[in-house]
Amino acid sequence: MVNGSAINYRAVFHALPGAVALLAPDLVYLDVNEAYLSVSGRTREELVGRRLFDVFPDNPNDPEATGSQNLRASLERVVATGERDTMALQRYDVEDPERPGVWQERYWSPVNVPVLASDGSVALLVHRVEEVTELIRARGARSGPGSTHVLESELYTRARELQELNERLRQAHAREREVALHLQEAMLPAPSPHHRAAVRYRPAAAALNVCGDWYDLVDTPACTVVAVGDVVGHGLGAAGVMGQLRSALSAASLVAEGPAQALEVLGLYARSVAGAESTTAVSVFIDWNSRTLTYSSAGHLPPALCDPDGTVVFLDRATDPPLGARPEHAPRPQARTDFTEGSLLVLYTDGLVERRREDIDTGLGRLADALARHRAADPGAIADALLAELVPPVGVTDDTVLVVLRLEGQADTPTGLHEHA
Repeated sequence: MVNGSAINYRAVFHALPGAVALLAPDLVYLDVNEAYLSVSGRTREELVGRRLFDVFPDNPNDPEATGSQNLRASLERVVATGERDTMALQRYDVEDPERPGVWQERYWSPVNVPVLASDGSVALLVHRVEEVTELIRARGARSGPGSTHVLESELYTRARELQELNERLRQAHAREREVALHLQEAMLPAPSPHHRAAVRYRPAAAALNVCGDWYDLVDTPACTVVAVGDVVGHGLGAAGVMGQLRSALSAASLVAEGPAQALEVLGLYARSVAGAESTTAVSVFIDWNSRTLTYSSAGHLPPALCDPDGTVVFLDRATDPPLGARPEHAPRPQARTDFTEGSLLVLYTDGLVERRREDIDTGLGRLADALARHRAADPGAIADALLAELVPPVGVTDDTVLVVLRLEGQADTPTGLHEHA
């Protein structure tokens, strides 16, 4: 409050001493402050409503000009990732507004920052520029006659080298991420035709590495077992640990008397696997004959059970600490609940519901509401709807694994299609 009135942020924006422009995601000017008008030499009417690169193209007289190319890449990267991007020093010549065809050699230090909407998408781009042309020339002048252009050239060359190095690093990280994703997909189980189920795996949009999320869906002689888990960490190391733990839990589930015993075996095995500490997992044994679910959780978020009438309950009565964090020799809990024919069972990892600075109950409430509204659809459509409504397109820092299973029919009767994406 200022003198009892709300702060006028528009006035603050236009009074900022730094040159700032607000851009739409398609790079159209929405607003500019007075400092931006001053350094750009343009009027508000010449900018607002026009695309940035229509107003400021590259110098056509310089075949090596890359200013617009570099700036476009930075802005598009911010739109795609939802993360700020600080650019290296850029030479970006500007046409003299009073002398068409005459280009002024200019140097800039740009920073591009996203403004996120409530759903996590990028609503605006804050494009802040600081002109350093005079600084470069002043320092060159102090170094002696003829040194200005030498200093300009050295700074510009170093900036381009830094930018090229950053781009190579981004490409290397992207390749590592692609390898990890392929590795993760190769280690996940093949689809089964015996269940009406859908599985979705979505990597974090803003991450260059993947997390160790996994799922499993396997039939035993007595029941069907569905499980999900999450290894702490990122990259190829986490994906490798995930593969070991998923295989171990799948094997244990084939012979265990229940989910608690299967997770107990997994916990013992995890002690010998570097990087497996603090892994979370949840396992549900589905008895089709008695219409019961027996479940146990090692520090994982509770599965959701949605009845045909839309009632959603979370299976949270058998939760224990993560692997490696529970007292030895203490029995791992498990619980049992009945289910109605046609109900939905949903298992997931934290990327679906957890958000920074938000209570987890808020995310669980969103999941329950969306699940109840879409319960009549087939599992694939439900899974897609949950991802669309609950996972922002940008700004999420963890992967999401989602399993949606329609509880009807017998495990040995092909009643539907298991979808994987």
